Amino acid sequence: MFTGIIEEQGIITAIEPSGDGVRLTVQAPLAVSDAARGDSISISGVCLTVTDQSADGFTADVMKQTLDMSTLGGFGVGTPVNVERAMAAHGRLGGHIVQGHIDGTGEVLEVRPGEQWQVLRISLPASLAPLVVDKGSITVDGVSLTVSAVSAAAADLHWFEVSLIPETLAVTTLGGRSAGDAVNLETDILARHVQRMLRFTPAEEGGSE
Repeated sequence: MFTGIIEEQGIITAIEPSGDGVRLTVQAPLAVSDAARGDSISISGVCLTVTDQSADGFTADVMKQTLDMSTLGGFGVGTPVNVERAMAAHGRLGGHIVQGHIDGTGEVLEVRPGEQWQVLRISLPASLAPLVVDKGSITVDGVSLTVSAVSAAAADLHWFEVSLIPETLAVTTLGGRSAGDAVNLETDILARHVQRMLRFTPAEEGGSE
């Protein structure tokens, strides 16, 4: 479990084929300062399990489904990534509840700079659109963000906007995003649960006698 509060930017230092997946090595000194084999670490929003580690990084296996569902399949050596260790039980929930289970990807449609911030407009798969609401929470590349605008329900192209403060621009990879970039998306787990529960709501009883 994570909170979407990024602790450091890491760097992909090695990618090796492993069956139908890959073995990823990430330079992330802070993340491994208290890590152990089997620990969970979020890399740009994807929860990975530590299989090996060094003084300044760790290695994790990434299966094909994860590569297909996320942007990890497009990573190369030198790609910067957002890194967050799993939340400690005694820690503060600074962002929101994040599982590290990607729902899909979106594309940065527009970057609008302000005096001290940037607004990103990001496309949203139609299947995820009902789960994203204005002023709700969403995770983009592992970063917990508040939705500042959403497209209309009947829109042909669904999108949402997030406003990035200077701190977010400085300490995460989102500060370097431009139109056309793909990003990992995780919707609010509470919204997903409500959607699933509604599908099991019994139909209203009725009919003629």
